Amino acid sequence: MQPKKQIHIEVHFTPDHLDEMQLKDKNIVVIDVLRACTTITTALEHGAKEIIPVSTIENAVKISGNLFGDVTLRGGERNGKMIEGFNLGNSPLEYSEEVVKGKSIILITTNGSVAIVRGKHAKHLIVAAFVNISAVVRFLNELGSDFMIICAGKENHFCIEDAVCAGRIINKLGRSGSTEFILDDGAVAAAALDKSFGKSIVRMLKSSEHGKYLASIGFGSDLAVCAQVDAMETLPMLSGNVIRTWKKSMS
Repeated sequence: MQPKKQIHIEVHFTPDHLDEMQLKDKNIVVIDVLRACTTITTALEHGAKEIIPVSTIENAVKISGNLFGDVTLRGGERNGKMIEGFNLGNSPLEYSEEVVKGKSIILITTNGSVAIVRGKHAKHLIVAAFVNISAVVRFLNELGSDFMIICAGKENHFCIEDAVCAGRIINKLGRSGSTEFILDDGAVAAAALDKSFGKSIVRMLKSSEHGKYLASIGFGSDLAVCAQVDAMETLPMLSGNVIRTWKKSMS
C-alpha cells in the first residue's frame, strides 16, 4: 500500500508575530472577512483590473501619484470609516461594476491589507472570505502542498469571524483516501470553531465584536454581504505587489 501524502496546515489567528521572511516561499491564505478580503473579491468579481494593497496611507498617496488618475481609485478605511480624500471606503457595497470596472484600486485597511503586504514574498498568496470559499478550497486541493492560513484579526487581536472562516476552509477540504491533513493546534481550534459557530454566518457576524462595531457606525448592511457563502467564483492572488484574479498561468 502506498503511503498517504501528508499536507500540513497552520492557522495563525493574527499576523502580529509573523514577519516577511517567515512567510517567504510559503503558500498562504489571508482571511479578513470584515471586510478587506470580501471587498477585494467583490472588486475583482465586478471587473476591477487589479488591487494594489498597501500598509500605510502615505504609501497609498505616493503610489497613486505615479498612476493615471482617471483609471486609479484609492480605497480604504481607518477605524472602519473612509479615509478623507479617498474615492472609496472598505464596504463591498461601494465596489460596484459601474465604479470599479477596468480600474486599478490602491487599498489600505487597518488589518487586511497589512496582513497581505506582510506576505508579499510568499510562493502563493490567495485572499479568502466566505464569499469565495469554494474557489479557495478548489485551489488548495489542486495545489496539494502545505499551506498557512493567516487571519487578519482586528488590530492584532483575535476575531471569531476570521477563525470560523479558516475552520470552514479546513472542514471543506477534500478528504481523499490518498491525503492526510496534519493540523497544528490553531487549525484544530479553527475547525472546531466552525462547527460550533458556523451554522449561521449572519448571526455569528452580528454577534462578533467587529460586526457590532461596524453596525454601530452605519455599516450593518455589510454583514449580510460578507456572510454570503460562495456568492463569487473569483480567487484573488497576489502577484508581485498586485492582486489580480487568479488564472492557472499565474501559479
